[in-house]
Amino acid sequence: MELAPLKISVVTTMLNERENVPYLVESIDNALKGFNYEVIFVDDGSNDGTVEELRRHLDDPHHIVVLNRNYGQTPAMAAGIEQASGEFIVTMDADLQNDPADIPLMLDKLIREDLDLIVGNRKNRKDGFILRKLPSKIANYVIRNISGVHVHDYGCTLKVFRRETAKNLQLYGEMHRFIPILASFDGARISEMNVKHHARKFGKSKYGIGRTMRVLSDLILLLFFQKYLKRPIHLFGPAGLISIGLGSVIYFYLLILKILGQDIWGRPILILGAIFLIGGIQLLTFGIITELIMRTYYESQHKATYKIRRIISKPIKIESKVKIHN
Repeated sequence: MELAPLKISVVTTMLNERENVPYLVESIDNALKGFNYEVIFVDDGSNDGTVEELRRHLDDPHHIVVLNRNYGQTPAMAAGIEQASGEFIVTMDADLQNDPADIPLMLDKLIREDLDLIVGNRKNRKDGFILRKLPSKIANYVIRNISGVHVHDYGCTLKVFRRETAKNLQLYGEMHRFIPILASFDGARISEMNVKHHARKFGKSKYGIGRTMRVLSDLILLLFFQKYLKRPIHLFGPAGLISIGLGSVIYFYLLILKILGQDIWGRPILILGAIFLIGGIQLLTFGIITELIMRTYYESQHKATYKIRRIISKPIKIESKVKIHN
């Protein structure tokens, strides 16, 4: 592989990982020996001396980004990606469970197959089954089938991106778990690769299952972005029309009963019809308002509703028809 001239940026987020620092630095340096690379360590508000330990190993290819408090893994990852300057950007955990030796293999696959993102798949994951592996398998199955992005391990931090793909990610909340979905929004070519996974030697996981509700909330938001961000009226319009239709049918039925001489006052169905009608009008109104907001968002910032992956131009040879006589 002739990858030495291409610069690689490795981004790893850290929270109280002081004991892992020496081994992490050594393993990355050994794995990328001969490559042109930089390592960006993002400290996410550690209070155990992680930054001081990193300073002891600070060398030319290593950079430390220190956040002023604990923001969470997603903002920390976004901060590292923002500082990265390589043509290829790698994200990985700092707990020594990801193996940097997989990076060159993933990079080779990404370049050889002309991909934009390679996602690691921890096939032989070294974690507890009940608290870690089982919930992860269920979550991966749900996300994979709902989103339509077929990746087996959304929770694996070890990923290799092309620079443009990583820089275009908009990471908020707990969105780092949905990076393949975010990348797919921009038409990124995605694949996955089995990677090694090691049992944690020091410390304990800082970003655990306790954030499940926030992850589910982010998934709902992502599904809205995926299907209706550019045309929200396509979500609220049909729902509003169906609601108005149901309300109209109910009131037509009540009108027939009234004509036949029956008393319709006080019937629960009368209130139900009003709810359908008012709710439908509100949904239609909300759809129009959000449509105007999205158009303002794109037009005011001159944002295109499409993204170009690359432009391939072939020089055109123009033959002169003028004959020059000597």
